[in-house]
Amino acid sequence: MSQLTIDASTTRPGLFLRRALQADAAVSAASGLLMALAAGPLSGLLGLPAALLLPAGIVLLPYAALLLWLAGRPVPSAGGVWLVIAANVLWAIDCVLVLVAGWFQPTGLGVAFVAVQAVTVLLFAELQYIGLRRIGR
Repeated sequence: MSQLTIDASTTRPGLFLRRALQADAAVSAASGLLMALAAGPLSGLLGLPAALLLPAGIVLLPYAALLLWLAGRPVPSAGGVWLVIAANVLWAIDCVLVLVAGWFQPTGLGVAFVAVQAVTVLLFAELQYIGLRRIGR
């Protein structure tokens, strides 16, 4: 008797994409809360001004809500996901600018904090793109 394997990505279209959006939402919400609620203490540790960290954290909170809303759709809107991908790429570019433009003097921990964000959002953008391709958009 042969064993039948069922691929969840073919039986539930968009599952991979919804999971990628949910993971992005969780990380964005956690980062946003951290930066918004601890901008002052983080500023000293990271060598980045609280005036940068606080608004960046605040922006991430509605962004996380948008991600959860998109992830809650049976098949997330392609236009919405492309907007999310663009936002992630833009965030990564902004992170690189923070590190190389000379506007700030981040500490070693600050460089790591910003670099991890850049890599993470690019990873989410890639996963979201793969998710779109899997559902044929």
